[in-house]
Amino acid sequence: MTQTIHDRLLIIDFGSQVTQLIARRLRELNVYCEIHPYQNVTADFLKDFAPKAVIFSGGPDSVTREGSPRAPKEVFDMGVPILGICYGQQVMMHQLGGKVESGHGTAEFGRAFVTPKGEQPILDGWFTEGDEQVWMSHGDHVSEIADGFEVYGTSPNAPYAITADASRHFYAVQFHPEVHHTPRGAKLYENFVKLAGFAGDWTMGAYREEMVAKIKAQVGDKNVICALSGGVDSSVAAALIHEAIGDQLTCVFVDHGLLRKDEAAEVVGMFRDHMNLHVIHADETELFLGELEGQSDPETKRKIIGKLFIDVFQKYADQIEGAEFLAQGTLYPDVIESVSFSGGPSVTIKSHHNVGGLPEKMGLKLVEPLRELFKDEVRALGRELGLPDSFIGRHPFPGPGLAIRCPGEITREKLEILREADAIYIDQIRKHGLYDEIWQAFVAILPVRTVGVMGDGRTYDYACALRAVTSVDGMTADYYPFSHEFLGETATRIINEVNGINRCTYDITSKPPGTIEWE
Repeated sequence: MTQTIHDRLLIIDFGSQVTQLIARRLRELNVYCEIHPYQNVTADFLKDFAPKAVIFSGGPDSVTREGSPRAPKEVFDMGVPILGICYGQQVMMHQLGGKVESGHGTAEFGRAFVTPKGEQPILDGWFTEGDEQVWMSHGDHVSEIADGFEVYGTSPNAPYAITADASRHFYAVQFHPEVHHTPRGAKLYENFVKLAGFAGDWTMGAYREEMVAKIKAQVGDKNVICALSGGVDSSVAAALIHEAIGDQLTCVFVDHGLLRKDEAAEVVGMFRDHMNLHVIHADETELFLGELEGQSDPETKRKIIGKLFIDVFQKYADQIEGAEFLAQGTLYPDVIESVSFSGGPSVTIKSHHNVGGLPEKMGLKLVEPLRELFKDEVRALGRELGLPDSFIGRHPFPGPGLAIRCPGEITREKLEILREADAIYIDQIRKHGLYDEIWQAFVAILPVRTVGVMGDGRTYDYACALRAVTSVDGMTADYYPFSHEFLGETATRIINEVNGINRCTYDITSKPPGTIEWE
């Protein structure tokens, strides 16, 4: 078949913490988009990418500072619609001849209300009930708009909160329509892509067909070894690749000794029984736990696990005749989190063991059929492929497994305690009918012991933290609001049934500022 070429929207990232939310809003509208740091968007890049529209993200810098980020000048001459958001609006005005000011009275942070100053198609559905609530986060503001622009909305500290040059289809807003604090922000994006002429053809049905053809073309008659964890990502990746190449796929399930209770048996049985795949159960517990002994730094632990994964895959790939490819369930958020925005020394929040390619010595090329997808899109693709709900609905489980739920040094004793506590916690969540409401839930065992009293005796055992979050794609998250009754009941069960824990806490940190996992 001939691969469909989707209309593509380019998001030029100026460093906003919520740029990923822009992409989510567009994907929800069945519009294919990609995020690229501003410094990577050159004239040649624009020519090759050929976007049908462009969005400038927000960012932490000030356009009044010499050397601050700019958009490539060629983007304004492409004849495509452009939407500038916050810093994106300011950089657009600055580069097109307007003026941006800093100083007293220009900042605006948090909830604000925009008053309409005229009608514009991009605002269809807005201002139907008066002023619109938006979310502002800016220290500078536009004080003079560029030639050709007109004002369509103002706020107390943003006299040019909404501006547009209708003839060139350039639009700019000072607020952030992508966040939920701007209640009708999604409508603005919907209007923008409609004005840009997007067909809304980014569907998982089409993606399935295209990716099957792409995998066949990439792999040919060679064999593929697929990394399995039992989670949604690897399950969907395996199913999609199997549909494309059948018996040329061999799946390797690495049991690194950092899995949840009974997980190895469940996952291997699940793939063999339900999907009829060739699965190798690689029990490498001694290797992983031996290398991790005495290690407490989270990045060191992740890197050790990542290296050992590669070594194990190499070991089994050598046993499979004609294996030239390694398949992974890498997702778009993994790619985004592992890329440095600045282009300089990376301020990496956490490394991902399955991002960044493979060592040349491994001799395997990557097949990553989910690399362009967010988590909810992967779930939709899984349904499209006919996978059981038990596969699709599983909570995410990290590649490093319980290693990153065991802050500090990892020991076999702590892992066994953690497995038992986690099994009880998930059992409680299922019994109360909450599993499908929660994005991810787990127990972390803390690197401290606390004094307790059980019966008439003193205990000196570990404390644990319960974690449960709601999210759409893992990029942002909030804690799940369990009732006190649930938490009390669950803590009582864990303390009574797990030998080694005498104290439970509940983690109510959102992401940001925290991460979902503890390490």
